[in-house]
Amino acid sequence: MVWATRALPLACLLLLLLRRAPGAGAQGGEGFELQQPQDKVSVTAGETLTLTCIISSGSPPGPVRWLKGLGSGNQTIYDQTVYIPGVSRASDGSNTNFTIHIRDVCPQDAGTYYCVKFKRSVLGDVVLRHGKGTEVSVHAKPTAPVVSGPGRRAGPGQSVPFTCTAGGFFPEDIRVKWLKDRTPISAQQTRVTPGRTKFSYNMSSTVTMTLEVDDVRSQLICEVQHATLTAPLRGTYRLSQALRVSPSVHVVADPPSPVEVNKSVSFTCNVKDFYPGDVAVTWLENGREMKVENISRLKETRQGLFKLSSVVEIKALEEKNESVFTCCVVHDSQAPTDSMATLWIAAPAREGTRDASQTNNGLNLLSSPGLWLGILLEKGLLGGLLIFLFKRGRA
Repeated sequence: MVWATRALPLACLLLLLLRRAPGAGAQGGEGFELQQPQDKVSVTAGETLTLTCIISSGSPPGPVRWLKGLGSGNQTIYDQTVYIPGVSRASDGSNTNFTIHIRDVCPQDAGTYYCVKFKRSVLGDVVLRHGKGTEVSVHAKPTAPVVSGPGRRAGPGQSVPFTCTAGGFFPEDIRVKWLKDRTPISAQQTRVTPGRTKFSYNMSSTVTMTLEVDDVRSQLICEVQHATLTAPLRGTYRLSQALRVSPSVHVVADPPSPVEVNKSVSFTCNVKDFYPGDVAVTWLENGREMKVENISRLKETRQGLFKLSSVVEIKALEEKNESVFTCCVVHDSQAPTDSMATLWIAAPAREGTRDASQTNNGLNLLSSPGLWLGILLEKGLLGGLLIFLFKRGRA
């Protein structure tokens, strides 16, 4: 009986504690008010987020905290008793204004925030009341767009894809515009995919172009527009990075063949209209490499292409007759392009040949019928004159 009398106050105390424990009645508290007026808030990444919470004065002892989410997975954003970096109160020291500032927000800070008033008890701090929640969305600007081209160069007339990428933005609505210099060009549909976090997205846009020789001085522009931007972001790509224009190669001899023996001959290799300027010139004489140092510097044309020339000088010795000189050009690590010219030496006139020619000319002259007729007439006239003079002398 004594034991039952002593146990009765303890049972009453437990019932009293259970009635005030967190749960359905945790939102209770006669005369106490908690106001969390913001339903939704949007903020741009890097800015300061302000969350408003006002409680009535004369609240029971216990801290006020800001929580991101409710339940077992919640995260404490602000606590009166603990310092959390980047979070501060708007009215430090106030017992009623628990508005907070969260500096330098990022997409990961998106979520639903609750202002919660706790009450102290023998079992620890229990929820007295919490706000209806503020849904925070963090608008993130896209990264600067990056335009990438093909892995290797292509020539005029070839179709080449170019891709523009940007990421880390929120919300997902984004617009992409392509231009070649100042002229808009059509592209494939922009692809938007989830980013590294729940509240970020990445985008990719591709355009296919047919390269032209004049594209050496042109550029592609990828223009990105998003709700967080006051002006479009631009990424550029110089088409010269993707273009290869192969050279024309032509060899010219000065003086042209055939040339007299022992004369000097210059062979000039003209390498024209190529891009980029990575070029190597090699001379071959009958398939064997020659040592040549006379190579001009690269010159840029008005189109933005390059040209150069290489000269090799040869003495026209008799043993070099019919020699083949080849200019071999390797451009941008591609297969060689070449052009060739043959040295022809004119045969000199010899003394024996000249005497024989003169003898033959004499023989040809003696075998002429007109010559013999003239000789006979000359002899006839001479004989007639002699007979006339003889007869005149006897008379």
